[in-house]
Amino acid sequence: MQVIPAIDLRDGACVQLVGGSYADERVRIPNAPAVADNWARLGFGRIHLVDLDAATGRGSNRDIVKAVLGPRATKWVCREKCLRVQCGGGVRDLDTIAELLAAGASQVVLGTRAIEDRAWLEDAVLLYPNRIIVAADTRGRQVVTRGWSETGTQNIVDFIDELNTLPLAAILVTAVEKEGRMEGPDLTLMQELVPQSSVPLQASGGVHGVDDLRALADLGVSATVVGMALYTGAMNPETIIEEFPE
Repeated sequence: MQVIPAIDLRDGACVQLVGGSYADERVRIPNAPAVADNWARLGFGRIHLVDLDAATGRGSNRDIVKAVLGPRATKWVCREKCLRVQCGGGVRDLDTIAELLAAGASQVVLGTRAIEDRAWLEDAVLLYPNRIIVAADTRGRQVVTRGWSETGTQNIVDFIDELNTLPLAAILVTAVEKEGRMEGPDLTLMQELVPQSSVPLQASGGVHGVDDLRALADLGVSATVVGMALYTGAMNPETIIEEFPE
């Protein structure tokens, strides 16, 4: 299993929120490109980059996104590998997908429109097979959209079923109510979803320690996105990389 540090962008800074709430921001680091540099220098092979402002319609951090993507696709060639960046947040048209991939993203993460517009998602996947990750954010088993601000009626289990026929790079399942709390991931949810999905599943939300990562790996999760536990020092990056190498 791969462990992926999260870089969430808000007002130009790298932040960490609790429970997806903009009112509960616990971490703020002004220089997001430097954060990406640090994760690469420590030995992580991939980061998860999300523009929260674009996802919620509050603005855009596109310049910072491109600053993270551009030089790092070639700069960090350590131990014969490049830093890969899966990038998303407010991506709702094909031109933006093309722009992010051209800027250096390894995969593009699609959320709201991919959930609400199946025909558009199929067009995107047809153009970019195995380069698209669908963000299946969930609260109480219901899929949420628009930066976690709207809870729909679609059940996460049914949604995963619908994605099985598409050549996706991965499906990222975020347990929103667990996000940033470091109280443990939703293992019950992932235990239910992993056998059901023909697409690699990534997990996010609630990770506090290495035992959580081991439990997710044992369930067959392909990758886990980790934020708060890394930024607060609850988890040691060197320990993670040693146990979960690329």
